[in-house]
Amino acid sequence: MTTTLRDVARHAGVSVKTVSNVVNDHPHVSDEMRRRVREALGALGYRPNLAARTLRTGRTGLLALVVPDVEAPGLHGLVREVVRAATSQGFRVVVEHLGAGTGRPAPSRSGAPPGVDAVLLGADPVPPGLVDAHLRTGTPLVLLGESGDPRCDQVCVDGTRAAADAVEHLVRTGRRRIAAIGARPGLASAPAQPRILGYRRALRRAGLDPPTGYVRPIAEDRHEDGYRAARWLFAREDRPDGVVCHSDRLAVGALRAAADAGLRVPGDVAVIGFGDSAEGGYSRPTLTSVSADPALLAREAVTLVTARLDRPDAPPTRITAPHAILPRESTRPAG
Repeated sequence: MTTTLRDVARHAGVSVKTVSNVVNDHPHVSDEMRRRVREALGALGYRPNLAARTLRTGRTGLLALVVPDVEAPGLHGLVREVVRAATSQGFRVVVEHLGAGTGRPAPSRSGAPPGVDAVLLGADPVPPGLVDAHLRTGTPLVLLGESGDPRCDQVCVDGTRAAADAVEHLVRTGRRRIAAIGARPGLASAPAQPRILGYRRALRRAGLDPPTGYVRPIAEDRHEDGYRAARWLFAREDRPDGVVCHSDRLAVGALRAAADAGLRVPGDVAVIGFGDSAEGGYSRPTLTSVSADPALLAREAVTLVTARLDRPDAPPTRITAPHAILPRESTRPAG
């Protein structure tokens, strides 16, 4: 049986008009009243009539979340939190896969998916031409990640500071020969580049001078890329005793490379990743990781969407979210 506005009003103990105002995101509704109505909407599973809303407001109430790889560690949590945050604001979310095999034109050519009010793009780095394609459609675009564009709203983590914190964590645990895996040659906007900058800055502050070749490039953010880069590092006579990997995927590959090279983690080498993925929590040893709160990222992104829809000509906003080091077994102190 379909839930109506009257059902929601009865459940929340408010008028039908108040429920309508909340559903349509009208101003002049108190925070407490808005909270009560949204709780009732969620409890009753209310879904707005999108066709009616579109005719009345010109909006569909749909947001597109575009991600490069739905199987990537760490993205599951972000997708879940985006759906939760968007639903609390009366939106529904469609998830678009940036990769091949979807049967749709590449987003860099087609721009925003049809029928959506806005797009949240969780891709690092942003594929060339994709921002231009979206902007041509006039659909609001919010970037979720470290790759930015001054024309777009963005929610991100300070990659330079985060990488520096990762290096400083390894230094505090007694490591002095610290390498980095994740540089992306030819992609100046990739998040790996600010992280390499932070890596180098932290080493200089610690009075450390890494040998040539300690910054290892990768082709893609895959387990096998982390494995190959780490095997190269571990085969050196001056092998590192600490490795900062620019994703948990790369770090898990590095853990396997260490095992295959007969090295103990963290006894011989410490490994830290980025993303706080579920697989890092179940690897052996468990993986220390740089983490950002996906719920906070999602809430801030949806807030930017609603602000952009209300004020399409406002200057772009950039929000930097906090991060934290989550210490686990892979970086226990040396000795």
